[in-house]
Amino acid sequence: TRRSSDLPEGTPAPLIPALIIIETISLFIRPLALGVRLTANLTAGHLLIQLISTAVIVLIPIIPILSILTIIVLFLLTLLEIAVAIIQAYVFVLLLSLYLQENI
Repeated sequence: TRRSSDLPEGTPAPLIPALIIIETISLFIRPLALGVRLTANLTAGHLLIQLISTAVIVLIPIIPILSILTIIVLFLLTLLEIAVAIIQAYVFVLLLSLYLQENI
């Protein structure tokens, strides 16, 4: 059955099948796009931590004092990454629940 909220009022009959297909696809794409966004944000943070960790390993024998400062930055970045992960997960769940409430 067709819900009145699926289509704009006064939609010409020949466009109805195409609009139903487009609306159905958009319903599946929204949660997928949220998942991609969450994955990209978390991966970016992990890559940055990996790069700084590699810099620390390289700097230890060359410039020990700079490597200690880099370790402190790495620790602070790790705390920031944990906070970002929590916020991203919260936003993901919030938006997903809003999308599901809107369409179920």
